[in-house]
Amino acid sequence: MSTASDTPFRWLTDDEQRAWRAYLAASARLGEHLDRVLTAEAGMPHAYYIILAMLSETPSGGLRMTDLADVLLISKSRLTHAVNKLEALGWVRRDADPSDRRGSVACLTEEGRRVLVATAPTHVTSVVDAVFDRLTPEQVEQFYEISSRILEALAPGESPDSVLRPASPGDPTPATGA
Repeated sequence: MSTASDTPFRWLTDDEQRAWRAYLAASARLGEHLDRVLTAEAGMPHAYYIILAMLSETPSGGLRMTDLADVLLISKSRLTHAVNKLEALGWVRRDADPSDRRGSVACLTEEGRRVLVATAPTHVTSVVDAVFDRLTPEQVEQFYEISSRILEALAPGESPDSVLRPASPGDPTPATGA
């Protein structure tokens, strides 16, 4: 039987190490930046904004909690904690799942939609300023291609256009910048 220690591996080259560390640093700083800006401007961390955006992109304005956790790529317990906070703010409510009484559906409230619409320009401007204003159109295309290849390696068959998007065929993409 082969074990991980029996399998030869290769270390990162100097160029790969440099690229990997740049990616880790940029990813961490971008997350921190978006959290800081959205907390200062809208009183919510980036994760809450993304939850509101995901709910806004469904025809009904709601998603089963388990489906929402899957779309957001987070644990159910982390989502429950966030939805508890969003409920307390009046931005989300939980309804019983009509197809499964054991489950619940997180629904965007009118107040949550208002907050999302008011916050979207701050979010989009922050992403544009931090990322896309720094890249040429060719680099934006390369960024997409590189990200797509990594996604294909990690989740074969999953489209980059379906990640962080609830399944809602025929639904136009709202301008939330999620």
